Amino acid sequence: MRWIKGLILAVILLVVLLVGILFAVNNQQTIALNLIWAELPPVSLSVWLLATLTFGVILGMLAMLGVYVRLKAQLARSERHNKQQRKELDRLRTQELKELA
Repeated sequence: MRWIKGLILAVILLVVLLVGILFAVNNQQTIALNLIWAELPPVSLSVWLLATLTFGVILGMLAMLGVYVRLKAQLARSERHNKQQRKELDRLRTQELKELA
């Protein structure tokens, strides 16, 4: 089952790579990007689009970092509470058995 998952992942990765190569080949026009405060040198359209995609992905990951850290801390607190509850339950069970004996 594990090798099937790896095979499917490899096929998906290959398809994405091929689409990326086709995208880069079909978008060879050079464009100078003019921002308000700076003019960037002329580079092909595919490079600009892939750069903005990369920037957006990194920005999205940074935006979600706070949520991830908060959820991770909440999970740790819940696991500690669960451990305490299990200890209390085990203590009550052994106490009950001692009272019956």
